[in-house]
Amino acid sequence: MDKTQKLDLLLATYIACLVSAELLGTKIFQFGFLKASVGIFVLPITFTINDIVTEVYGKPRARSFIKSGLVILIGLAIYNALALILPPAQRFLSSNNAYNLIFGKSLRITLASLTAFFLAERLDVYLFAKIREKLGAKKLWLRNNLSNFVGQLFDTSIFMFLAFYTPGSFNFILSLIWPYWLLKCFMSVIETPLTYLGVRWLEKN
Repeated sequence: MDKTQKLDLLLATYIACLVSAELLGTKIFQFGFLKASVGIFVLPITFTINDIVTEVYGKPRARSFIKSGLVILIGLAIYNALALILPPAQRFLSSNNAYNLIFGKSLRITLASLTAFFLAERLDVYLFAKIREKLGAKKLWLRNNLSNFVGQLFDTSIFMFLAFYTPGSFNFILSLIWPYWLLKCFMSVIETPLTYLGVRWLEKN
């Protein structure tokens, strides 16, 4: 597999994670006291892929991944809206309400998701590259996790405030942000070995 094919595979994985989070993320799971979207398991992978691509090819290529992801998510949102608008066939009437309940996200949540994704992913790439300028090629684990921690905090905060904020709900929004962010940080630490493996794999001829 040459480097072009490897980049194609990374981009496909990146897009698959974004689409999976967008389509499946409406489900909330509970583990002990923690309640979170199932999308929390795949979104951190997109930050890891950004860091791998930035490390090997630099910011422009990583930003092209983000732009591609944004185009796909906008297209998905438009197609999703069209699917909800189209009248159901007679044999689908009994399932139509359930379909609308699952896929009928509000416009506010959709816009919050797109905005948080685009800004946070670009911030992650920027920070990773900036820290690399200071530290050089060493301490990949530090650059990966620092940029991810900040990017994930930015992503979670923007989404929660844009999607759910109402006057007087500031403390409630903060109570939503911290558990999500800490879990994402935990996922980032777990994925650190994957960053090293991904960089070696992408650099290898």
